[in-house]
Amino acid sequence: MSYNKLGALRFIEENDVKFIRLQFCDLLGELKNISITSNQLSKAFDEGVAFDASSITGFTPIEDSELFLFPDPTTLCILPWRPQHGKVARFFCDIKTSEGKTFEGDSRYILKRIIEKAKEKGFVFKVGAECEFFLFKTDAEGNPTLETTDKATYFDIAPLDQGENTRREICLTLEQMGFEIESSHHESALGQHEIDFKYDSVLESADNILSFKTVVKTIAGRNGLHATFMPKPLMNTSGSGMHINMSLFKNGENIFTSKQNGSLPIIAEQFIAGILTHIKEMTAISNPIVNSYKRIASGFEAPRHIAWSYKNRSCLIRVPATMHGHNRIELRSPDSMCNPYLTLALMLAAGLEGIDKQLVLPPALTENAYEMSPSELLCKEINLLPANLNDALLCMKQSEFVKNILGEHLFDSYLAEKTKEWNDYNQTVHQWEIQNYL
Repeated sequence: MSYNKLGALRFIEENDVKFIRLQFCDLLGELKNISITSNQLSKAFDEGVAFDASSITGFTPIEDSELFLFPDPTTLCILPWRPQHGKVARFFCDIKTSEGKTFEGDSRYILKRIIEKAKEKGFVFKVGAECEFFLFKTDAEGNPTLETTDKATYFDIAPLDQGENTRREICLTLEQMGFEIESSHHESALGQHEIDFKYDSVLESADNILSFKTVVKTIAGRNGLHATFMPKPLMNTSGSGMHINMSLFKNGENIFTSKQNGSLPIIAEQFIAGILTHIKEMTAISNPIVNSYKRIASGFEAPRHIAWSYKNRSCLIRVPATMHGHNRIELRSPDSMCNPYLTLALMLAAGLEGIDKQLVLPPALTENAYEMSPSELLCKEINLLPANLNDALLCMKQSEFVKNILGEHLFDSYLAEKTKEWNDYNQTVHQWEIQNYL
């Protein structure tokens, strides 16, 4: 249920909510919050709640550090794992300066701005995310290990799947928060899981991704386990991605729905062409950490090849079939370590550009891309995603498209933060080097 300010205040009073968590994310997509008591909520709606932005990654310097959180009443949700006497609720927030202007480093605002551009063209962008994760055991001190909870593989059931009860509890908690769970199952790797929730409008989906990750980690911890969305925690097995399923609606109709002959409408082809055109420039955002590229480079159905297909899972973009044809496209490269607001803003902007410029989609790839030789890939003009974070950052640095969407502040802050991360990694002597060279 979506609330306005008065409805939210009434709900808080009628449901014995005592504490409010005002939530937002930093530049890198890490969820942050500040707590207030419920009697301060009306003031927060009107005046905002001040916080020290210089302590948040990618925000403002210490000499200009005052920013304000304004709760979005439509995002009201009770946190069901908190005490039920004196309940705790959360709101996602908009961030403003002391002058009342929108803070240009607010990731959620970046997405809202692109949503408005789509709305001006009559489009509503809907998204569903498939977030994979691992469950690991913890040691006596509660620290995570690399020991998995089971020996199960794809679609196995208990007793092989010993994470089934935790996954069930996660699903029930999400449903209490208003998620509509479509399916849940054990994934391919030992200890790997997936829970799929129904698609929604893109802003709500981005909010839901952050909420989903919080619930998974919270419920896992309550069961003595550690949940991680790290893309590649284990060698020689599958990594965890965040496949993004996308549809575009106009006048209430899904305009990606296939024609009677089964082919995609031209507007869907143009949307895909826009994403393929800019995907290398966007990869530093959608695959944001050093470890992201261990997943992409390792095979195990992780896409590296910038191509598309109707069924072929070796391609970057797949157009899944339904009982009634095709009605969505699936981007398979992102992972859940990304900032969902920035990732989805870039995907929507790239797709809209494809429509505006009437970009032509290349033919679908029907071969298994993993088995194609470099000469075959060259012949079909199929490029690869960046091989590591440094390559991805170089592509992003040269991109006027990404800079225009993110804005100068966010663009420069992200490049600076991630370049430091790459340098730290690159200067670290790793155990593999000790084993092989010492």
